[in-house]
Amino acid sequence: MNFPLFVARRYLFSHKKHSAINIISAISALGVAVAAMAMVVTLSVFNGFQDLVAGLFTDFDPQLRIEPAWGKTLQRPDSVMRLLARDPDVAVVSPALEEQALIVKDGQQLVVTVKGVDESWAGQANLQKILYPHVSELPVLQADVLQYGIFGEELALRLNITLNHPDPITLYAPEAGKVNNAIAATGFGRDDLFMSGYIFRVNQSKYDANYVITSLDFAQQLFGCPDSLSHVEVRLKGEDAWGRAQKRIAGLLGTDYRVVNRYEQQQDVFQIMRIEKLVAYLFLSFILLIAGFNIIGSLSMLMIDKRQDVRTLRNLGARQSVITRLFTYEGFLVSFIGALSGCLLGVLLCYLQQQFGLVSMGNRPGAFIIESYPVSVRLWDVAAIFFTVMAVNLLVVWWPVRRLARKILD
Repeated sequence: MNFPLFVARRYLFSHKKHSAINIISAISALGVAVAAMAMVVTLSVFNGFQDLVAGLFTDFDPQLRIEPAWGKTLQRPDSVMRLLARDPDVAVVSPALEEQALIVKDGQQLVVTVKGVDESWAGQANLQKILYPHVSELPVLQADVLQYGIFGEELALRLNITLNHPDPITLYAPEAGKVNNAIAATGFGRDDLFMSGYIFRVNQSKYDANYVITSLDFAQQLFGCPDSLSHVEVRLKGEDAWGRAQKRIAGLLGTDYRVVNRYEQQQDVFQIMRIEKLVAYLFLSFILLIAGFNIIGSLSMLMIDKRQDVRTLRNLGARQSVITRLFTYEGFLVSFIGALSGCLLGVLLCYLQQQFGLVSMGNRPGAFIIESYPVSVRLWDVAAIFFTVMAVNLLVVWWPVRRLARKILD
């Protein structure tokens, strides 16, 4: 039996001569619990927003995207398409050409991103969620000599065009290898695009305010690069297969190509969110450090209260190190109770938020894409918080207990 731990446990739950010691010990444990609970809830909210953003991108971004390792267009796109089509994990292969162009309308000029796709894009993107009016198939983007485009919702508002806009929208784009800096008017392609009767909305300004979806043939003609692709989008047969498939496809394609997943396609967004989460974790750890100093106060009062008991132990042969470990264990137990109860309360609050939406995003219904704050509890985060609480409080307690044990108990 661990004698110092046994005595520390008895001291924790036994009645003290001064009731204030019990109250301060309870307040110390409560402070640690509140800090741990705040860490669980805060990090879970960050996880919830990350999952929300990932879900929004999922409707538009492919599971895997094949890009050139250098340059703007793929080398040997036909061979890449054939290799992907034969892969056992690949369900849909969708070619695309994506480049910037200039829209001129009613005296205003806007730089937009034109994305050319073919019919296979309907099997890759979740059209039923992002197209308005809702449709499960890709609308007609090419009919005889007329070309049609699907504009992002914010972009359509900026251009003041409606679903039934009758007039063509003029686009200008530099043709590959034909731009002459000496003659500004040469090397630019010009073409007209009609409204398709549909718009798309991803609830991300990056897409909604800048993208135009059109046919692959129109994009290749506008940019003067027939048979060229900027990337190939891949949808896999299983949602959980992308990690394994990404490594294997990258090995098959070689170093001339990059295979990126959804998170890598939006690396800047998710990197910022990870940094914000880390900063929140560090700030809350600092608050936890301050809360840990309450434990020192309760331990010092406990040492004074139990001075006679400790002298009896010393007379019975207990060494100074045993006495120090006794009160260190006392601080450990207070930290353990606070950390465990705080983590459990944090998980409970997150569960209630998931089920009932206790904290809403605003007072006006429909003002945000979700009604209440999203939360996502991850076991790794809870475990990291628990061990952080224990480590911080032990570091706070260890040195002061040694010093106080020498001064008070000698």
